[in-house]
Amino acid sequence: MKRILLLSVLVSVLVSCSAKKQIESAISHGNYDQAISEALRKLENNKDKKRKQAYVVMLKDAYDKVLDEDLARIAQLKKDGNPELYKTIYESYADLEARQNTIKRVMPLRINGKTITFTFRDYSDAIVDYRYKTSDFLMDKGLDLLDTEDKFNAREAYRLFDYVDNINPNFENVRALMQEAHVTGMDYVRVSVQNETHQIIPQRLEAELLDFNTYGLNQFWTTYHANADASIDYDYAMQLQLKRINISPERINERQLLREKQIVDGWEYLLDDAGNVAKDSLGNDIKVDKIVTVRARFFEVLQTKSAQVIADVVYTDLKQNQVVDNFTIDSGFTFENVFGRFRGDRRALNRDDRNLLRQQQVVFPTDAQMVYDSGEDLKLKLKNIIKSYRLNS
Repeated sequence: MKRILLLSVLVSVLVSCSAKKQIESAISHGNYDQAISEALRKLENNKDKKRKQAYVVMLKDAYDKVLDEDLARIAQLKKDGNPELYKTIYESYADLEARQNTIKRVMPLRINGKTITFTFRDYSDAIVDYRYKTSDFLMDKGLDLLDTEDKFNAREAYRLFDYVDNINPNFENVRALMQEAHVTGMDYVRVSVQNETHQIIPQRLEAELLDFNTYGLNQFWTTYHANADASIDYDYAMQLQLKRINISPERINERQLLREKQIVDGWEYLLDDAGNVAKDSLGNDIKVDKIVTVRARFFEVLQTKSAQVIADVVYTDLKQNQVVDNFTIDSGFTFENVFGRFRGDRRALNRDDRNLLRQQQVVFPTDAQMVYDSGEDLKLKLKNIIKSYRLNS
């Protein structure tokens, strides 16, 4: 027990030394917030213990240095007088406020009974001032971008409006402008299916391929329409071109297996060397299991039929009237049915054989059904393409 206790103390000392070195290293490299975060984590519990005093010292050191650095940086940014810097100044004041509030949660902190003083300031006026300056500047910038009626400018305007809404909720009706920017920046894609196979495909398959409500794939800046809206000037077309449908013949393959097993088939009397029925110690006739060998031929029958659908997904820029990308999809479906039959003694069959005997031969699916069933794989692969593809977003 003494050795275990000593080992625990040693490990604790080593961990503590390692943590102190990490904080000291962070301070020496100017990573003050990292040092503050680590020191605060160490002071969450038992902050008044003597072994924790080193963390208090390092916390104050890191805080004083980052405070001086941030205030000097803010003063320089203000001196520059560039409205583009309002956002940086606002965020710097917000960081100062958040940092000192985090440290306030562990106050008071003491070393040898003496309370350590941290420099805390009221940044609320500065935060409000630069929040409004930032909001005004970004709103004007966003409106200028939105007035160009360019999609990419509208998307940038949306990001600016979104930032304003986060720091100043619904400032000057910014949410309505966000909606306007979203609509202006949207790419609309017209979707269609073209059958180039010279084979008839099931109508319900075409309907399901175009049912984008089941895909859940509309992206923030892209909307897919299977049914064209005459009021929309579409940016792109996405066409699923069915190129080839291959359907295999209906196949029945049979495999013959020999089964042989020794089983108990009733009982018989045990005979002694003289050919008489043997007796036990109580004079009773001795009976033994009758072991027989049973055999059967088991026929495992496999029905198979497969379908393959090869298609291209073609994206066309309708403004430039040119293909911008295309992908090939190779999808398929295989029908399988396994059943069994036998000749001979059923008792020779194993459990799997008997399970297959309960299966029946079934009617092969039609070619149309095979193509439709292939559509599930086709839809999945089409969904993956749409999900991963971005139209200049």
